[in-house]
Amino acid sequence: MTADPREVLTRWAPDPDFTVRYGTHPDQVADVRLPADEPTGPLIIFIHGGFWKAEYDRKHVGPLAVDLAARGYPVVTIEFRRIGQEGGGWPGTFDDAAAAVDRVPGLVADALAARGRGVPDLARPILAGHSAGGHLALWYAGRATAPVRGVLALAPVADLVLAHRLRLDDDAVAALLGGGPDEVPDRYEVADPVRSLPSGVPVAVVHGTEDDRVPVEVSRSYVTAARAAGDVPTVVELPGTEHFAVIDPLAAVWPAVLAALDTLRAVDGADGN
Repeated sequence: MTADPREVLTRWAPDPDFTVRYGTHPDQVADVRLPADEPTGPLIIFIHGGFWKAEYDRKHVGPLAVDLAARGYPVVTIEFRRIGQEGGGWPGTFDDAAAAVDRVPGLVADALAARGRGVPDLARPILAGHSAGGHLALWYAGRATAPVRGVLALAPVADLVLAHRLRLDDDAVAALLGGGPDEVPDRYEVADPVRSLPSGVPVAVVHGTEDDRVPVEVSRSYVTAARAAGDVPTVVELPGTEHFAVIDPLAAVWPAVLAALDTLRAVDGADGN
């Protein structure tokens, strides 16, 4: 790992194999990276972080996607409308995340068939996300019809009320939802993963104890609520680890992230929600 943990945000990665479009907005797209040989793992749909803001896009998870594809996973990194763009924030960011997860597996299958390539099993993907993307992944899993095998949440903003109280990233939660929980309570009721428990979806949460962007207490709050509701999330706390290491294939903790992913890979795709 480099001395600067944020270096992964600008690290070069090879272009995706192809890109699919799930809507008409320029950011309603998803990059697809495929294993060189036959896939040995399920489809991973990855949602990037950046506190839902337009200044961060899917490019910074390119190194992660390349690494996972090399390990046998077909990987899709989705883009979506974000704060600072027309249609971003509430409800557009949520609409896009849901539409991407719903539509992208079929779009990938069609694109592979059109290219004369074999189509791997794309049903019931693993949904993964980092930071704000981890929030969107957990939020999606709380929907009654979430067709996912499991969720890998890396340093997720998993409790929006707590994140708002902590004023993470200059009140990013209020910017996303248009106010605090006392001002727009109905939006928090819909948008906060803590409010949609139990999800019944297998979840693995990975969080560094030295994360100063999204403190580990945010994940702890979600896990406590999930267990109280009857869910049984896997929890991996990484001592001495900051926010960006969990998306960095060069970081010393990357094997712990892969191990958490393996717990979801082992889930029988027919047994989920």
